[in-house]
Amino acid sequence: MITNQRMIRQKPILKSVALFCAMIFLVSACNSDVVYSKYQKFEENEWYSKDKAVFDLDITDTVTYNDISLMVRHADAYPYSNLFLFVTTTYPDGKILTDTMEVILSDAKGKWQGSGAGDIFDFKVPVKKNIRFPKAGKYQFSFVHGMRVDPLPLIMDFGFEIEKSKK
Repeated sequence: MITNQRMIRQKPILKSVALFCAMIFLVSACNSDVVYSKYQKFEENEWYSKDKAVFDLDITDTVTYNDISLMVRHADAYPYSNLFLFVTTTYPDGKILTDTMEVILSDAKGKWQGSGAGDIFDFKVPVKKNIRFPKAGKYQFSFVHGMRVDPLPLIMDFGFEIEKSKK
């Protein structure tokens, strides 16, 4: 009989704890500053120059300031300290801008930037800070690696993220 009373008392407590956890999760999800975040995976951890990492997004907010970051996931055995990229940005009005950028993946001593788990490293590099999108509409951000070797070995994923600026 005592066990049944304990079970009866525990059920409301468990429900309360579960409800509290759900509320915390919802509140934290609603307060997220991430506007867009997506990775593109490369088959067999090889990035061929013909394989574009393309990110399509619909921008509605032209008032808020944003930060744009690139995310690179690579193996510890990645043979280079950097990654050259050709970037194409297509605006809602059809205007196209192209650029070349270098992402430095390790410091001068060869230590990988970002965080590592085992032999996998994730590096999030800010590329633009406090920018506003000039027009609402569909934007496309396209990335192709600009390294001399093709395919580029041991690059697992490449990501693109937009967050609201913290100023």
